[in-house]
Amino acid sequence: MASHHAAAARRRRATGPAPSLTGPASDVHPVLRRATAPPAALDLLAQAHAALDEAAVLDTPNERYATAHLAALRTAAAVLAARGRPEPTARRRARIRSAWEVLPEIAPELTEWSALFASGASRRARAEAGIQGAAGTRDADDLIRDVAMFLRLVERMLVLQPVLPQPRREEDREMPDAG
Repeated sequence: MASHHAAAARRRRATGPAPSLTGPASDVHPVLRRATAPPAALDLLAQAHAALDEAAVLDTPNERYATAHLAALRTAAAVLAARGRPEPTARRRARIRSAWEVLPEIAPELTEWSALFASGASRRARAEAGIQGAAGTRDADDLIRDVAMFLRLVERMLVLQPVLPQPRREEDREMPDAG
């Protein structure tokens, strides 16, 4: 009986919290986590982070807006890479559709985000073309903030899905010592 309790105690000591996949060692969560996104999606998320960081330091509002919108597109592409599936028929594949059009079909929970970023696509095109005043400072700041929130949401959705602890079986529980 004592060896059973000792083995259970060793198992409990051996399993500790796993390090965070995206944060410093101090950012340790007690629930074990696992990466669920494929490497292509993880790469797109990294590119989105880099674009968002770049957008925050660019000088002109047009550049900041266009770069932030690109970060949003890469974030959407990560969702499509992780959850997407090929179109079932050749006819459906013939028409090119934007990521913002496909995203709600693949991830319905992101429909409102898709609509928000789709509404800014023409502004991004004008900003990329260098049209003066296509995006103002406030427009760029708001978009950077929105993209940062969208990126965090997608990362949690794809990468940091918690693994729930399994219910303990009766034989794994330690019995209180009566004596």
